[in-house]
Parts: sequence; C-alpha cells; structure tokens
Amino acid sequence: MNYKRFLTLAVISLIVFSAKSQHLDAYRIFDKEGNPASFEDMFARAQQSDIVLFGELHNNPISHWLQLELTMALHRQTGDNLVLGMEMFESDNQLLIDEYFSGLIAERNFTSEARLWNNYNTDIKPLVEFAREKGLRLVATNIPRRYAALVNREGFEGLEKLSEPARSFVAPLPVAYNPDLPGYKAMLEMTGMPAHANENFPKAQAIKDATMAHFIMENFQPGNTFIHFHGAYHSNNYEGIVWYLDQIDQNLNLLTISTVEQSETDELEENYISQSDFIIVVPATMTKTY
Repeated sequence: MNYKRFLTLAVISLIVFSAKSQHLDAYRIFDKEGNPASFEDMFARAQQSDIVLFGELHNNPISHWLQLELTMALHRQTGDNLVLGMEMFESDNQLLIDEYFSGLIAERNFTSEARLWNNYNTDIKPLVEFAREKGLRLVATNIPRRYAALVNREGFEGLEKLSEPARSFVAPLPVAYNPDLPGYKAMLEMTGMPAHANENFPKAQAIKDATMAHFIMENFQPGNTFIHFHGAYHSNNYEGIVWYLDQIDQNLNLLTISTVEQSETDELEENYISQSDFIIVVPATMTKTY
C-alpha cells in the first residue's frame, strides 16, 4: 500500500473513532418528564430548595462524584448555611462525628469506632472531609442497625422496649406507617427474599426512612440548605424519606435526585420517568467501587 493512501486511511479511521468516542457519555441528566437537563439545571433547583435528597447507587462512582460537585457548588453559593446528612452514619455516631470535626479525637479513632461502610475511603470520605475542612455540620441520620433488626423481628412494637436514651436515636414513637406505599409493597414481592421475611420486612425499611426524615428536620433551619445522601430507593417516586418529611411539614421545598443505570444513555427509559425531579443516567458498564 502506498504511504499516502495508508496515511489517508489512518486519518479517516481516527476521525471516525473520535466521532464515535464523543457519544461515550459517563452520564446524562434528565428531568422528571424525561427531558435532557444539565448539572447547572440541577444546581439551580438545589439553590432554591430547602432540602435536597440525593439518591445514589452505593457502588456507583458517578453518583459520589456528582454528590461532591453539587455540595461544593452549593457551598460556594451558601457558605455556612449548608448542612449535610448521611444515611451512611447511624445516629448514635453523631458524637463521634462532632468530636472528629472539632479535633478532639484523631481520624484513626473516628474510623475505627464509627462502623464505616466498606466503600468509605473511595466514596464517602471525600464528602466527610470536605464538610470537616469547611466547618459544615454533618448529621448522622440513619437508625442504628441493631434497632432496624429489632423492627424486622418484632415490628414497631419492639422499639417500645428500648430505654429512653436508646429511643433518642430513633424517630419518635409511635411511628406513622403506610403499608400501601408501592415501595414497601414491592419489598414483600421481591424474588430471592429470605424465607423468614414477613410483614415486618418493609417496616424495617420504613423505620430507616422515618429516622432519616426525623434527623433531617431536627437539623434543618429555614434559610439553610440541607443536602442528604442515601440510597436512591429511600426517596424514589417521592416515597420513603419524602413521605415522612411530608408528615412533618408539607410546606417544605424538596428536591429529589435519583441515579439509575441503563444500557443506553441517550434517552430516559420510560419506567424511570417521574421517579424524581432529576435522574442521573449512568451506563450499565460503568465500573463499580466495590
């Protein structure tokens, strides 16, 4: 083959490859109607919201990166009027967080005692350290897992056996509960569910949602922006945490964000439309953090 012809074919191949590569998106954002949206659209809505509920896929790096970027953008806009909350910390760990943030305890003590998730270093720590560096409050919102397990065994009635100090780590009793919410009903229909699971299984999920909503509201003040991070299923379809926040105050300006995976990212699949105010679509082939 002549050199000039070889060079021409090489250039054409490079152009074709480059054109194809331009469509290899790491993520796309859509609004609740399925219209294309941008990070700037999401940020603009977040600035106008009282509480931002950012639903993640726990092992998805795009979720965690955009959480950090949105938090940094909000901090540039709101300064100290920004509060963070996390499902990833149980409410009885609030003292540890406060001590670590104030410098009373070393990081090694914090990490050894806080029952950290296995993806803490890769996915959660950047947000924690950003909040610590900027002097922002970080709220541990989740119920201690031992009490969620108690509800799974004995229902909400099991919580009545807790001491007063123990009850301070849980949403106030009695806990409201709507078993007809589609998300809770679906939990009883899940395939592969343990044989011992019963009607208490969705109640254990509900007590997590109720407790997270409770601690969000305990730490929210008008004029502030509260951004909360959790698995997307805790706020998808405006259920879970959203439903419990509505029981406390229906006048809150809420923004919900969800993350999903699709084989193609050009359009939002129909079953995800109206799942949340913004839906982040990530390729199904995206690498996982664990």
